[in-house]
Amino acid sequence: MTQGSLLTVGTDRPHLNKYAWLAIAAALATILLKTGAWWVTGSVGLLSDALESIVNLVGAMMALAMLTLAARPPDESHTYGHGKAEYFSSGLEGGLIVVAALAIGWAAIERLLQPQPLEQVGAGLAVAVVASLINLGVSLTLRKAARQHDSITLAASASHLMTDVWTSAGVVAGVALVGITGWLWLDPLLALGVAVNIIVTGYLIMRDSAHGLMDRSLPEEALQRIESVLATYRGPEVEFHALRTRAAGARRFASMHVLVPGAWTVQQGHDLLERLEADLRSALPGLSVLTHLEPLEDPAARDDHDISLY
Repeated sequence: MTQGSLLTVGTDRPHLNKYAWLAIAAALATILLKTGAWWVTGSVGLLSDALESIVNLVGAMMALAMLTLAARPPDESHTYGHGKAEYFSSGLEGGLIVVAALAIGWAAIERLLQPQPLEQVGAGLAVAVVASLINLGVSLTLRKAARQHDSITLAASASHLMTDVWTSAGVVAGVALVGITGWLWLDPLLALGVAVNIIVTGYLIMRDSAHGLMDRSLPEEALQRIESVLATYRGPEVEFHALRTRAAGARRFASMHVLVPGAWTVQQGHDLLERLEADLRSALPGLSVLTHLEPLEDPAARDDHDISLY
């Protein structure tokens, strides 16, 4: 006799929209500050910084929309919930980062070919530093929230803002060096370096989003936690196989076949699965577990590893 047992666990996460609103406010503030810095200095590096802040704003607005959608409970059309909506947000943000990098690179090349003197360097740098400090504070806040609530959307936004911080640091250094040395080519050259750095960040964010959408298995650390629980049950009368895992936003899913003696009663099998699932959820909070009970003596029970059978 076989038994299927499905237990779906909610994400139990608080509403995360407040962090998206924080990112939107930071983007608006830094757009104004960096645009003002570019306006008074004429630095293409500071212009590139301002353009990236516009991307920050678009990404934060998308994050707000997707976090709202991901927070919806399961319904008849989406019985596994809406957690994967977060991957669309992080994927879009990664793409926008790459587009911004290309725009920055184009502007830098034009300025490299046609250098222009910078003006009011001190005032421009002061404004840029204030904008960077805002991004730094918001990035650290989002990163902490992303780890606490296991949100890929907030993690992408935090990474993007931290990239912006390092970008601004490089731009400020470049503009300062131009003011000291008079070498106008330093400004666009550093802007090109900024563009390359942003492209790398955008690629990594898009890669992680693609992995989530393609149902990549849980990371090694999570698999080790699952295996440590299974090891406490594995013995002469209990075996496991066909373990499969995936993630959808903050939610984690695992399925497996549990082999027990065919002479066991339904109640014995049920009690074992209840204890097993409870221990797995304790080891990995937010895990939804699907177990399938099979007779240990039946050779056919070991021949159904093909995912196409499900």
